[in-house]
Parts: sequence; C-alpha cells; structure tokens
Amino acid sequence: MFNFNEATRSGQFFLLAGPCVIEGEKMALEIAERACEITSRLGIPYVFKGSYRKANRSRLDSFTGIGDHEALAILAKVRETFGIPVVTDIHSAEEARMAAEYVDVLQIPAFLCRQTDLLVAAARTGRAVNVKKGQFLSPESMQFALGKVRDAGCDNVALTERGVTFGYQDLIVDYRGIPTMRAFGAPVILDITHSLQQPNQAAGVTGGRPDLIETVARAGIASGIDGIFLETHQNPAVAKSDGANMLPLHLLPGLLERLSVLRKAVVEIDAMHD
Repeated sequence: MFNFNEATRSGQFFLLAGPCVIEGEKMALEIAERACEITSRLGIPYVFKGSYRKANRSRLDSFTGIGDHEALAILAKVRETFGIPVVTDIHSAEEARMAAEYVDVLQIPAFLCRQTDLLVAAARTGRAVNVKKGQFLSPESMQFALGKVRDAGCDNVALTERGVTFGYQDLIVDYRGIPTMRAFGAPVILDITHSLQQPNQAAGVTGGRPDLIETVARAGIASGIDGIFLETHQNPAVAKSDGANMLPLHLLPGLLERLSVLRKAVVEIDAMHD
C-alpha cells in the first residue's frame, strides 16, 4: 500500500506520472516501463497515473475512455506487472468503492474538492487519497477538504496545487500556497501538467504551455514540494486527452535527472538552516 508520508522520507520528491487517460494496454505498459526505469535509477518513489474515465470534457464528442472496467483492469495490470502503486481519478462516492478494488491511490479532481460525500467515500475505502486544490480556492481553504478526509478516518492524504484561474483562459501557480498547505501537516504535490492548461479556448479544446513544464517543475522543487504530478505520452500530438500540455515520454528521463540534482541542492540548503 502506497503511503504519502513514507514517500516524503525518501530524500527525493515522489512522482505521480502517466497518461492523461488510459487509451489501451500497450501504451500504458510502455509508459509505466519507461518511468519505472528512470525512477528506479534515481531513487524516486513512483506512482503510475492514468484516468480510467474523463468526466470533465469541453465537448460532448470528446474522448472519455475505453470503458470503466476495461481501463481499471489495465491499471491493475500495470500494478501487477511492475510492482508499483497506481492512482486514478474518481467522480462520485460509488466510483470510490469501485476504483478502490483496482488502485492504491484515489484522486479527487480539482472541481470536486469540496464535495463532502466524495471525500468521505474516498477516505473510507482505506486507500490513499490525493485531493487537488480547486482552481477557484485559496490554499488556506484546503485545510477543510483535508479535515473532511482525516475526520472520515484517513491520514494517508496529500494535497495538490494545480494552478489558479487567471482571467478566462489561463492559470497561474502561486508558490506561496505550497508552504501554506504544507503547514497543515500533509504532503503537497505540484501538478505541472494542469497548471499549464489554457482552458476555455474558442475551439472547445483545452490549450497549454508544454514549453514551460521544466520551468514550473524547477520552481516547485525550489519551493519545497514533496511530490510532482505530470502527464506523459509517447506522442502527445495524438493523445486523446490533454495532449496540449503533456510531456513527450522520451523527455522524461532528462527532466527527472535535472530535477533530482535540484532537489539534492534544496535538501542541502535546508539542512544548513536546521
């Protein structure tokens, strides 16, 4: 069972990474294998990420998934094949119980972070819970979402920063929120991918700034985040969801290597202050 608090004691940041949505078994296994190779070499605790269904889409004709149980079975196969934990999004209390049979971490989408029934249901499954901060909420407000999960019996919980709505079609990351949320006593993750979204585009397809992935990630490491969330794909140009702001899979090793060097420097600087 994956434990967020234990992962923070590794000396490294931990990583939640994978495709936006499960498109098929082959692509999922390929991404997991490549990510396992680099994270194992760098000593980065790794959780494979894949949504079994995309519930929040701009248009009715947007791809939502290959089928709930089919996609969840692929997540379970990734876990079994590589011996790693897996995480997926859930959208209702009923989904919490269903997904918990296949995955190790249940993720609460940003738009749903205030949904009490959903938070309580996730907490009561016994799985780890990752709550994404709403684009519309202050960092201080996340103490109440965290409190709901803890009061429902789950202490294995993390909070994720994923940008704040800035105007109609952009997001920004306020790095002041990272120490604020860490002060609540829960690990804090920075969602690189969704912080770089440009939503509400006229075409009905979300845009993004993948050229800034490393910039945002570096700033997050320097700000003291515990974990990184990012989406990666063999060919983002043909990805069925969030291709506009995903990292090409072949760039993942280099990015993680550079972030690991930065993390080591941050740890050494922090030690000088102790």
